[in-house]
Amino acid sequence: MEFGRIDPNQLPFIDFSLPADSPITTAILRAADRVNDLPVHIGCAKWGRREWKGLLYPPKTREADYLSEYAKHFNSIELNATFYKIYKPEAIANWREQVAGNPGFKFCPKFAQRISHIRRLKNAEELTTQYYEGIMAFGRHLGPLFLQLANNYLPKNFPDLKLYLEQLPKDVPVFVEVRHKDWFGIKENYDKLFGLLQDLKLGAVITDSVGRPDVLHMALPTPHAFIRFVGNGLHQTDYLRIDSWVDRIRTWQKQGLQSLWFFVHQHDERHTPILADYLIGKLNERLGLNLLRPRFVVD
Repeated sequence: MEFGRIDPNQLPFIDFSLPADSPITTAILRAADRVNDLPVHIGCAKWGRREWKGLLYPPKTREADYLSEYAKHFNSIELNATFYKIYKPEAIANWREQVAGNPGFKFCPKFAQRISHIRRLKNAEELTTQYYEGIMAFGRHLGPLFLQLANNYLPKNFPDLKLYLEQLPKDVPVFVEVRHKDWFGIKENYDKLFGLLQDLKLGAVITDSVGRPDVLHMALPTPHAFIRFVGNGLHQTDYLRIDSWVDRIRTWQKQGLQSLWFFVHQHDERHTPILADYLIGKLNERLGLNLLRPRFVVD
């Protein structure tokens, strides 16, 4: 992921403290029913990484087996493949079968770019129907959906966004990510966006990428968190930032968080499983969980 990338030489001079929670988050979590066992799903964005052979996958793993191998190590994936193509149910069913050995595994498919970036949510009803027809073939392995809007999707497009979101099916959770600075820097825009999400019971993606601190908005319009964390090549600050996130998630858990979806990215994806493993270990330790941890190849 290139979003928010900065010169690594700047990292020692950045304050990585997480912002305070939005008042929306505090109010939503206080009103939520407490859960005894917090459902937590951790993963990466892709499974087809050749550089993971000999690290996460056995050295002789065929590409056709990457997904089944990936599902041995993680319980979720932020599925970017569906951004580039609307898949038919038959193709989705093939992926579903490859993770059958992990009953709790969830796919979190991104909305197709033809809907979000090309049509920009306008006149996209037929494409949206096709998208949903495909992803419903995941069955019990379907997690929440992820609608990412273009960097230049402006607050002036709010009426189109509102109309589109109001028409989405209600039976599958959806999280929304906006990126333009004016959604966050202008209070009126911020209030309209998060008020809409709260009214429609739709989640908001929180993206933690160093070069874009404005999108680290810390607002939960539902008692469910969907976090996209972008590291910097296993720099020491990656681990400090993960520690801060684990502390915040532990606070949210006590306040009423009902589920967590946390996806780890790196600009160089060969490092992603290593940082994801660190995150899982810290969550197990601090939240009293027993999450599956990656089992790395040992020569």
